[in-house]
Amino acid sequence: MGKISFPNSNNQAIAMSAVINFPEDFNETRTYPAVIVSHPGGGVKEQTAGTYARKLAEQGFITIAYDASYQGESGGQPRQLENPSVRTEDVSAVLDYLTTLPYVDNDRIGAMGICAGAGYTANAAIDDPRIKAVGTVSAVNIGQMFRNGWDNNIKDADARAVIAVGAAARTSDANGSEVGRIPLAPLKEDDAPNEELRQAWEYYHTPRAEYPTAPGYATARSLSQIIPYDAYSKAEAYLTQPLQIVAGSKAGSKWMSDDLYSRAASKDKSYHVVEGANHMDLYDGERYVDEAVSVLAPFFGKTLQPIGGR
Repeated sequence: MGKISFPNSNNQAIAMSAVINFPEDFNETRTYPAVIVSHPGGGVKEQTAGTYARKLAEQGFITIAYDASYQGESGGQPRQLENPSVRTEDVSAVLDYLTTLPYVDNDRIGAMGICAGAGYTANAAIDDPRIKAVGTVSAVNIGQMFRNGWDNNIKDADARAVIAVGAAARTSDANGSEVGRIPLAPLKEDDAPNEELRQAWEYYHTPRAEYPTAPGYATARSLSQIIPYDAYSKAEAYLTQPLQIVAGSKAGSKWMSDDLYSRAASKDKSYHVVEGANHMDLYDGERYVDEAVSVLAPFFGKTLQPIGGR
């Protein structure tokens, strides 16, 4: 395992910070399958993304968990920008970097993500057929979540005013005001509307998993980019890679995993439900994470097999 930095191929001015993990028997003269792991909205590589990356490396994969552009230890201004198009392209930028490593087999690169990172991963796979297999954990289509609410009880049109809030924030930012912020998880325990989202506050803002580079908020200007975004746009036509979905039976977000499974064109797609788990349990609940990895590792093992006996 080692921390690395490399230029973002979509914006050379941004240095991407990542942690790369190697299998126990790593030999740099060989080539290995690799898995890109994308963190949740508001998260960083040292949290749940790093956990999944480490556990998959133990199963024989090179894995890379990275901080999104404008977030964590990666570069870019304004800080904490959550631009879905940029975050989707970040997945492919990390893949670009992996193709430069002689010990990564370019034909055996998969990707997975947690929460919004899962949605961005699905969107990246729609755009980028170099991603040979897709895994999702507690998937969130961030546009759907902000438009329709955690419980999917708000109509698209009723979120139009939120786009205007984002646009107004852009004007305010451009005129030198303090950059506006929005929470990506409750910033205070009292702000949580239910126990599941109280656990999101707990994860990001208590010793459970808090990390200095993960403040749990985004720029308010991001709203005008998030609301119209659909992480699963054209999945019916272009998400043809093998797909493994993992979601908790008690997750309020499960409807977004259901939607991805329904819409994906893949002929090789599976859906594993972790009984008793909510959305946050799959971040750091040991037995729940282990169950998810017990599904994802053989999935990537099967779908990222060597071509032609290589």
